[in-house]
Amino acid sequence: MHDPDPTAAPPPTATALRAHYNHVVLPIWRGLGFNTVLRLAFEAVAEDGRTSLPPQRYRAMACARQLFVFSQAGDIDHADTLFASLRTYFQDTKNGGWFYSVDANGAPHERHKDLYTHAFVIFACAEYAKRAGAAAAKEALAVLEETSVLIERRMTISGGGGLFSSAMAEDFSTVLGPPLQNPLMHLTEAWLAASETTADPLFDQRLEKLASAFARAFVHDETGCIAELTISSANNWLEPGHQFEWLFLAEASRHPAFDAAGLNRALVRGFDFVQQFGVDPENGGVAASLNEQGDVIDSTQRIWAQTEYLRALATHADKSTRAQLPTQIARFAGRFLRPQGWIESQSAEGVVMRPELPSTTPYHLATAYAALP
Repeated sequence: MHDPDPTAAPPPTATALRAHYNHVVLPIWRGLGFNTVLRLAFEAVAEDGRTSLPPQRYRAMACARQLFVFSQAGDIDHADTLFASLRTYFQDTKNGGWFYSVDANGAPHERHKDLYTHAFVIFACAEYAKRAGAAAAKEALAVLEETSVLIERRMTISGGGGLFSSAMAEDFSTVLGPPLQNPLMHLTEAWLAASETTADPLFDQRLEKLASAFARAFVHDETGCIAELTISSANNWLEPGHQFEWLFLAEASRHPAFDAAGLNRALVRGFDFVQQFGVDPENGGVAASLNEQGDVIDSTQRIWAQTEYLRALATHADKSTRAQLPTQIARFAGRFLRPQGWIESQSAEGVVMRPELPSTTPYHLATAYAALP
């Protein structure tokens, strides 16, 4: 047995992750990653962390995530700018709701109404309202509630038992997409944040109804996993990162809606299933997707899934599972963080598959790091 090398650097800790975020990640989006003319973050910067990439579009969801990030960081001046830009560019004053994207000049581009986008508007406004000045906070709370009401009135699936369409036409006249796991998960996340910010019991009622409908439609009985499509859909699949994300939402919030819907028991089983089949035992990397039997469909390791694994480990009810966190933090830092930024996506063998740094990723880092002890 070898004695430890006294000159070896100590393994990274949660403190080191937060320092990297504060000193490397956030400055990118205050600086060259921010278009000062349009007052919007560029969709991505190059892997050097210093070169913005020519914009093709700007998404409302990306703007909302940046609003969350800088609100949480306490940079209210920048958050004020982002909130104003969100409303200026993306709010559809004619039909209601939020355009999916604007073009490189700031004109509406993809005009359909997307549940994922609307969820992130609610989520970001909930964080911003906690920290903004009184007048801005009042506006943010109004946007949060208006968007929630719009989802309920305009995006509810007829006969769907409380589920919502994933996408609608610009004027909400036509359903463009069925209920999908991911936007419904982020709506759950958004309404949890809104409940915490407002203490309005209406959000608890919304969460109870949504959780019940979701559990009936998406829980895979054999494994406890949350499927990406409604159960019995053809070519369905499981994403380990989303199992970890759901477990965190339930464990961190302790909201009674999860237990009432039977989700808590399922999510613990789902965590065990994807940890066994979806996490690389050699490097700790989380695979992108599995089939319902646990076979890896896509072994790509995306940074967001790694961050969800971190916060699931941090909040898991089982002490021995939480004890795995320091090792996984060190694996994550060594495999995904770089002095100039991060690796967005790589193969199981470590080949970088997406070199640029998207403006949406700091949200994943921020929410994960906030959950770490």
